[in-house]
Amino acid sequence: MSRRKPGHEMRVSADPADVESMTIRFLMYVLLPAWFIPAVTDYLMHRRTRIERTSGLGESAIHALMMAEISVPLLLTLLCEVNPLLLGIGTVATGVHEATAIWDVRAAVDGGREVRPAEQHIHSFLESLPFMAVSALLCLHWDQVVEAWQGRADGTAWRLRLRRRPLPGRYLAGVTAAVAALIAAPYGEELWRCAKAR
Repeated sequence: MSRRKPGHEMRVSADPADVESMTIRFLMYVLLPAWFIPAVTDYLMHRRTRIERTSGLGESAIHALMMAEISVPLLLTLLCEVNPLLLGIGTVATGVHEATAIWDVRAAVDGGREVRPAEQHIHSFLESLPFMAVSALLCLHWDQVVEAWQGRADGTAWRLRLRRRPLPGRYLAGVTAAVAALIAAPYGEELWRCAKAR
């Protein structure tokens, strides 16, 4: 990664031999956008199986919870320095998200909504993407993982701090717009529709 003065936007090298930069590029431009496709498809599955008439508000609220479980570490990673605290939050959130995903399917089935094989495969993507993202971050910052594990991390390792070199503003604006349009709006509509039907 090219070194810049604090306060300047982070620039990621295009050199394919720079593994760290390529991993960051993969996280920013492949893995994060890949989350939107199965999320929208899953919403369409819920709509097709008329969630508002079956499992209803309960299941839809679980979907909102799962989005919050992923959105918090995502937002922190986009805005804050990666340190042991952030890595811990991401790891715990991924585990909690997986447990909530199991609860989600149980709520759907118990509520009488048919969860078809295609939807189950979509869930597989939605469950694996956070794990892949956190795993990549842990590998990129393995030195911090080891220091924290051995109790050698200093006090700053356990405080959230804004990035010294923030991600490009256009990238952050694009991610925010995509989350609002492809995640928040459809699932907000689902929650409203379920509440109205109830």
